[in-house]
This record gives sequence, structure tokens and C-alpha cells, in this order.
Amino acid sequence: MKIHNLELISFCSEKHSHSKEALRTWLAIARAASWKTPMDIKTRFSSASFLPGNRVVFNVAGNKFRLIAVINYSYGIVEIRFVDTQAAYDKINAEKI
Repeated sequence: MKIHNLELISFCSEKHSHSKEALRTWLAIARAASWKTPMDIKTRFSSASFLPGNRVVFNVAGNKFRLIAVINYSYGIVEIRFVDTQAAYDKINAEKI
């Protein structure tokens, strides 16, 4: 998958450097993947949640962080829309971000 990850990079370097390893692992898995359907994601990330508009919510680092991505299955593109703590996630509308 092609990852558009500017949000991920800034999150790791500016806000939460302690998240770097867990997010690096997620990124490596996502880059190596060839997700064609939501079930392909669910096979690897059983706790992933699916929202309208091809949005997927990933729990990272034992649910310490949430990552929201929009997946374009046809083109193999993952656009990261949000990454932050569980507490920050609870304050947003994940279907709109």
C-alpha cells in the first residue's frame, strides 16, 4: 500500500515520541499489505473498526493510540487522517475527519 503519512511523522516527532516504535510497526505492516477489501484489514488487525467513506480506525500500542485512515482499495492508497491518543480520539467525529 502507498501511505500518505505526514500526520504520522509529525505525531511521532512532535507530540508523542514514545509512540514511535508501535507506529513504525503499524506503518511497516500497512506498507507491505495489499488490502483489497475491509476483510483483508480485519485479518491482520482484528480490532479495526470500519466507518463510512472507507475510513478505518486502528488501535495502536494496545489501544493507547488511535489512527484513522481512508483506504482507497482500488489504487492501494492509505491516507492517514488522524493519529493521537485514545482521549483525543474521543473528542473528535471520526466520520468527518
